[in-house]
Amino acid sequence: MAWPTYGYDQARVRAPTGLRVRPPFRTLWTFHGRSLLEFPPVVGYGLVYITNFAGRLFALDAETGRSVWDYTSHRCGWASPALADHLVYETFIGNHECGSRVRDGEVAAFDAKTGRVRWRRRIAPTESSPLVARRTVYVGDWTGRIWAFDARNGRTRWTARLHGAVKGSPALDGHRLYIGTYGGEVVSLDARTGHVLWRSGGHGSIYSSPAVAYGRVYIGSLDGGVYAFGATTGHLLWAHPTHGYVYASPAVWQKLVLVGSYDHRFYAFDAGTGDIRWSFEAHGPISGAAAVIDGVVYFSTFTERTYALAAGSGRVVATWRDGKYSPAVADSKHLFLVGLGRLYGLVPR
Repeated sequence: MAWPTYGYDQARVRAPTGLRVRPPFRTLWTFHGRSLLEFPPVVGYGLVYITNFAGRLFALDAETGRSVWDYTSHRCGWASPALADHLVYETFIGNHECGSRVRDGEVAAFDAKTGRVRWRRRIAPTESSPLVARRTVYVGDWTGRIWAFDARNGRTRWTARLHGAVKGSPALDGHRLYIGTYGGEVVSLDARTGHVLWRSGGHGSIYSSPAVAYGRVYIGSLDGGVYAFGATTGHLLWAHPTHGYVYASPAVWQKLVLVGSYDHRFYAFDAGTGDIRWSFEAHGPISGAAAVIDGVVYFSTFTERTYALAAGSGRVVATWRDGKYSPAVADSKHLFLVGLGRLYGLVPR
């Protein structure tokens, strides 16, 4: 599968190797999402799967953009789906912002080709993109609970209650899960049992999802900081302030931690020391996670502009006058660019 989960892989580094697609592009097709597209799609089985803000999950033909099947959740869609073993997993949140009349959350599994529902579970409100590993689906919810479901039938394997709402998505390295909470904690849990291995508190409310690389856990915080922790110890290794909220989840590529801030700047931090290698003035708040594809880092701003920069230097490669959150995923032939309410299938010229 080309891009099976939010953040590309289980460690959420957002930087695949081996994909060779880069600007300049031409537009192959445009899909109108019928609502805001806040989170990026996933790609596999020849299809592109994306959920709109109104809670409708679409499976699109990767070559044509044609809708193959869709599912209406009657909740909001505030997360990316995940693919594994020919199933699609997604979370939905009951919330008045999309007109939903319910106030709970749902985790659902679908046949990847047909959209047939395999199982559904109701939980507390959730906007956590599923993580699938070893036939287990992991998500968090607003009550601070982490859930581990059997990926085949939705049965609960274990739960763990953390301090503060979980709004981000867990990352995995080996048998260790990592997540941040609105209680200001970064937590590591045993993925097999839910036992807390370490926790580090006092870091401000955390919406950002962690990325795990080089034996470290990288994450942003609404206190404006970007943090690095030892993956096995939880020791704080470095922290670098920005001048605005860091809602965004970091991407990690060639010893750089790449992340945007509400201070209108996009940063490349040294993964080892936290020193700034380069930064870019984007002229608008940055909320969504970046992605690095073929040496180019993509991100969008609240001024509805998407940038493609050389990841090693910050040099501008391309820009688009659309987008607002997390803008890009890819497969071996296409870049899938997420606009405000449109998804573009692009191919190199």
